[in-house]
Amino acid sequence: MLHPVICIDGPAASGKSTVARLVARDLGFVYVDTGAMYRAFTFLTLEAGYDPTSRERIRQLLAKVDFHAEIRNKEIALREGKRDLLPCTRLPEVNAAVSPVSALPELREYLVNVQRKLRLAAPLVMEGRDIGTVVCSDSPYKFFIDACPKVRAERRHKQGERDNLAARDQLDSSRAAAPLLRAADAILLDSGAADARSLADLIVSRVRAARQPAPTVP
Repeated sequence: MLHPVICIDGPAASGKSTVARLVARDLGFVYVDTGAMYRAFTFLTLEAGYDPTSRERIRQLLAKVDFHAEIRNKEIALREGKRDLLPCTRLPEVNAAVSPVSALPELREYLVNVQRKLRLAAPLVMEGRDIGTVVCSDSPYKFFIDACPKVRAERRHKQGERDNLAARDQLDSSRAAAPLLRAADAILLDSGAADARSLADLIVSRVRAARQPAPTVP
């Protein structure tokens, strides 16, 4: 049985991760950061000494890596063999290389399959860049969170990361495989105009209203 998925997409530093965590906590769903999966593979690519733009190297890595994405105690676990990959996903060198790695079609196809299988385990709040358009396009719960470049840049600075958001937006939006797009039926939310708590409350109320059974006609 496929469990429900709340899709939350948006560009880097839009605040979607904070909102998604709050929504998952409020509804008792499992929070899944799909970007962490791409960061995990970026770490493995760099660790192996591979060119992060090489499709051939990614094919080689996928053929030999023992990667697992599992839900344990209502949390996502990312492992290579028995090694926990989550602590490696926020390294500066990983942040700098994640966009070209995540643009490689072979990796996206592999991880989309991994992400879809998680729906068999539990209800999910899944955030990323192609959840509503590719990964779970059949979900009725789709939201796209964005903010103006200035707000996002300030957030990035507070996070201690110094990547070029404009360049990253261009890479994410123009890649051939699953570019960053707002699904046609996704609700657009401005995180520069409202705080994370308010946006999470809005999403939770909409999801709860949509999941209520229709009233019986006497």
